[in-house]
Amino acid sequence: MKSQEIRSKFLKFFEDKKHTIVPSAPMVLKDDPTLMFVNSGMAPFKEYFLGNATPKSNRIADSQKCLRVSGKHNDLEEVGYDTYHHTLFEMLGNWSFGDYFKKEAIAWAWELLTEVYKIDKDILYVTVFEGDEEDGTPLDTEAYDIWKQYIAEDRILKGNKKDNFWEMGDQGPCGPCSEIHVDIRSAEEKAKVSGKDLVNMDHPQVVEIWNLVFMQYNRKANGSLENLPNKHIDTGMGFERLCMVLQNVQSNYDTDVFTPIIREIETIADKDYGKNDKIDVAIRVISDHVRAVAFSIADGQLPSNTGAGYVIRRILRRAIRYGFTFLEQKEPFIYRLVDVLIKKMGEAFPELKEQRQLIENVIKEEEASFLRTLDQGLLLLDRIITHSNTKEISGNKVFELKDTYGFPEDLTDLILRENGFTYNHEEFDKKLKEQQERGKQASQLKSDDWTIVLEDDEQEFIGYDVTEANVKLTKYRKVTSKKDGEMYQLVFNLTPFYAEGGGQVGDKGYLEDASGDVVYIVDTKKENNVIIHFAKSLPKNVQGTFKATVDAKQRYRTECNHTATHLLHQALREILGTHVEQKGSAVHSKYLRFDFSHFSKLTVDELRDVENFVNARIEGKLPLQEQRNIPMQQAIDEGAMALFGEKYGDTVRTIKFGKSIELCGGTHVKNTADIWHFKIVSEGAVAAGIRRIEAITNDAVKDFYFENNRAYFEMKDLLNNAKEPVKALQNLQEENTNLKKQIEQLLKDKAKNLKGELKNELTEVNGITFLAKQVDLDAAGIKDLCFELGSQYDNLFLLFGAENDGKALLSCYISKELVAEKSLNAGQIVRELGKHIQGGGGGQPFFATAGGKNPSGIKDALEAVKSYIA
Repeated sequence: MKSQEIRSKFLKFFEDKKHTIVPSAPMVLKDDPTLMFVNSGMAPFKEYFLGNATPKSNRIADSQKCLRVSGKHNDLEEVGYDTYHHTLFEMLGNWSFGDYFKKEAIAWAWELLTEVYKIDKDILYVTVFEGDEEDGTPLDTEAYDIWKQYIAEDRILKGNKKDNFWEMGDQGPCGPCSEIHVDIRSAEEKAKVSGKDLVNMDHPQVVEIWNLVFMQYNRKANGSLENLPNKHIDTGMGFERLCMVLQNVQSNYDTDVFTPIIREIETIADKDYGKNDKIDVAIRVISDHVRAVAFSIADGQLPSNTGAGYVIRRILRRAIRYGFTFLEQKEPFIYRLVDVLIKKMGEAFPELKEQRQLIENVIKEEEASFLRTLDQGLLLLDRIITHSNTKEISGNKVFELKDTYGFPEDLTDLILRENGFTYNHEEFDKKLKEQQERGKQASQLKSDDWTIVLEDDEQEFIGYDVTEANVKLTKYRKVTSKKDGEMYQLVFNLTPFYAEGGGQVGDKGYLEDASGDVVYIVDTKKENNVIIHFAKSLPKNVQGTFKATVDAKQRYRTECNHTATHLLHQALREILGTHVEQKGSAVHSKYLRFDFSHFSKLTVDELRDVENFVNARIEGKLPLQEQRNIPMQQAIDEGAMALFGEKYGDTVRTIKFGKSIELCGGTHVKNTADIWHFKIVSEGAVAAGIRRIEAITNDAVKDFYFENNRAYFEMKDLLNNAKEPVKALQNLQEENTNLKKQIEQLLKDKAKNLKGELKNELTEVNGITFLAKQVDLDAAGIKDLCFELGSQYDNLFLLFGAENDGKALLSCYISKELVAEKSLNAGQIVRELGKHIQGGGGGQPFFATAGGKNPSGIKDALEAVKSYIA
């Protein structure tokens, strides 16, 4: 059975069981601070389990893209070495929100596996939760008794809290689960060891394929459990593992999910899969990682140096490194696998087709960049090996290679071992642990339980229409982090505060009670569909009514910038072409940032045209035309642009200014004239095929022109109020260039004259013609002098020191003959002598320089150099 059929049979089965089939949500999470990526099938539905939103249906089924590479669920280092862990995987799931429970979930799982997929009942095992004394939870006898109707009791195994109690985090909905395991070993192997003894023992052919989670508890901050008001079903079946079982193979990588990619890697690398363990691991790593990276880019997450972007960069670099080391790929090649991936999965996930060019461009550029990093790292590592006096390299140096230069530790380890070296693992581990601890402490957040003040079914956002309102506090909790200290998260029955989203920053403002006491709101965010207001303190009377006031000035400036991003998007598509798509934005009160797909740097004329286009719409005084809660398809039919990577509901809001119409939940000006003016301040590359424009509007533009005007008049004053300041400046530049040439010539003449004087100061030391002296020349003059003298002697050793602009310079020249005969190295020598001038340097064995901030140390360096030839 082909993978496409396996997926469609699952969805059809649950559609027939009255489930609504929904598409996979984007993997990159936008409003859940506890997760970077969707790491389980239930993550997109957290708001429903928490009771913060109402699902479109009480029964849902889907195939959800998941990524497990960070946090609690991190399979990255196992990927490639075993045959059943992946970074990206599909989770087939069926969900019940307060509808059916254990009886139906178990019955349907058994029916699908044994009657639809026709898996042999004799290779299946199931587990149920054995209970936990600490939590006070009993054996799940309900699940046990239901399973007895379908499977022999000796195949129903009791599992502990680690394996059979599922929790979304330290707090929140949780419950016992029932796993279904499959034993696909040979009959001979089964005869030796029973499958039930291998369940949950990480055996590659006795694996869990489906987990049925019975959500019935809520975990509180103090660790205790309370019953949820409604019971839910959350199931997840590993699509790749299911394919392995149904296609009768022993590895996920032998299924048709991966084999087309593996064949393409074999062709590109001219290597055979299945003949060499190291090559096999490399091919598995690459075939897995290209999927994760491609889907992430398609969902809007580009590789970067921070957060989720860093995780994606790390995955891709791991793939590149395995190709570099074990498949001998020194040029970009992973981007060439995207075509095969799209042919295989593009029908089920059309976003891959839509973002093909972007995916290929970004991966190719990232490959080229990291291969350059590897080349640089190899040179640095070679230098470390060459200069080491022992066969053990410092772990600190290995950590520096990884942390500063991005050179992977295991590649360093491999190269060192090939050259007969090792490194101090304890030192490395200590440094790595210190770094991880710093990161962990910085991001650690401790949350108390919510204190309910007022029962309220649904919070209402009224900030599109007003910036002030009387509100009631419905719940609050205290959160503590190293970064922000103690903060309070407040939730109101209604709020005029806009929560950060769609690139727009959250509102700030204040609460005022009846007695005039004020609590400042320092930020507003959305978490699992709830608008949360951050404050440093609690109101004195949490039961009171408060006047909630948004900082109107900041909101207005932010609205100007947000509306300008819509006009900018329209301008770019009009001037550059309809290939332009928004790839990210940041809308602040002081500036806006807009990322978009385009293949080249914008010319001066194009930038001017874009500015003029936007400003023409501002001058046109276009009114805001807003539609709220209209059907998604109607909005698309009316021409609204949906942004990639965003998750939209069945109903949406559209924002229209003239011919610009977009789906948007942000706040906007009532008329484009409010923006006053639009000015681009920078344009540059973010990644391959992605450009970034930063721009300003309104007050910021006024400040920009005022500052430019001030600088202009200051410059004009320095030019003696020249009538044509630009021409006067050009004349000064030409004059400066001519003077520089004259100075260079004078210095060359000075060096030639000095050469004659210095020849008389050369001395003979141990058969070496030697001179160490401080001279009054710049770096170029000293270099010319060294090579002038060097051309006349074949046993010359020179060290010159100089002071220029309060800084020290050392230059060392050694005849190539001496370098060979005496094993002298100018680069090593100046590196050591540089300590005297509080600096450092390097270069080639025959010529090297060092710079430092302590000119008084030149004399000591000139004296110390004698020890090298004594």
